[in-house]
Amino acid sequence: MRSLGIFCLVFMLLGLALPLMGEASFEIKDFPHDAGTALNLEWKGASGSTVTIQKADSMQVFQELHQSTDAEGSFTDTELSPDETYRYRMIAVSEADSVSQVLEARPVEQWFYLDKLSFLLMLVVISAAILLYIFAAKRGKDLFVRRINGLDSMDEAIGRATEKGKPILYVPGISDLDDIQTIASMTILSHLAHKAAEYDTDLIVPCRFSMVLSAAREVVRESYLKAGRLDAYKESNVFYLTDDQFGYVAGIDGIMVREQPAANFFMGSFYAESLILAETGFSTGAIQTAGTAQAHQLPFFVVSCDYTLIGEELFAASAYLSKDPQQLGSLKGHDFGKLLIILLILCGIVTESLGWSWFKDFFGKVF
Repeated sequence: MRSLGIFCLVFMLLGLALPLMGEASFEIKDFPHDAGTALNLEWKGASGSTVTIQKADSMQVFQELHQSTDAEGSFTDTELSPDETYRYRMIAVSEADSVSQVLEARPVEQWFYLDKLSFLLMLVVISAAILLYIFAAKRGKDLFVRRINGLDSMDEAIGRATEKGKPILYVPGISDLDDIQTIASMTILSHLAHKAAEYDTDLIVPCRFSMVLSAAREVVRESYLKAGRLDAYKESNVFYLTDDQFGYVAGIDGIMVREQPAANFFMGSFYAESLILAETGFSTGAIQTAGTAQAHQLPFFVVSCDYTLIGEELFAASAYLSKDPQQLGSLKGHDFGKLLIILLILCGIVTESLGWSWFKDFFGKVF
């Protein structure tokens, strides 16, 4: 009889708990279309319950993550690692009773991130614009590119070097041929070498890497050939110094002091050595023209050189001088992308002023 009484008591307690358990449920879902870094925690609690969401740490000790008095709600746990298992516990406390439930879940990385759809649209539009401009340039369409003031200094510098009977020094940066700035520098070198060949002025090109040396020699030789002055080409004027950064700079400084070039050109990628080069050239009285996309080195060139190609002007100068359809098309396509971004920013300002948040929610991650 005593065992029967205990059984009845347990059955009654279970009967009281079951309705509460039925009303207080806990579910974990993977956040859709993301990088596998978030989980959605959803609960349905009894009216008047206080719901606490806890998360197990590395020692498997539960720490409070979120608390709510809503009967139904959700919470998104972010900054998680993909495919790693996490343990969560929901505690729903009411005046009548409390319910606790523990679940495990792991976020999964998806193939498509829906919140980056705006990136995809921008990529497609700008890529299409670049391709269209390239095709237009190949068909012979004249694409306008503003002439850069720094390019005017080339003829002036070559003329001054010719009058003085002194050489021109051209430094193609300190990066290897895999740097886009070095490639742009080779295009400018081709134009400068052609002018030097026409004026019969020596051109000195010290190189830091063997690949740059081979490319520079071929570029200069081809320019002399186009100018009909191949006999004036001196292969020894395009030479290798050293791979060491400051050893290379010290060698160039020595050339400036010994040869006293009338014009110095620094075109390409430069780092800590920029001011050393520019100051030494300034002390010799040479006309100096510099160009680099390294924004943190531009101030040193601006204060030490007569002309400076700032940032993307280096690539614009390369496209302007070469008239290559791919370079011209890429330049105009990027300009279209910049204009598009400016228009989107203006649209964002207008929509936010009107209280329309959908535009910012969709394009906000692009900026």
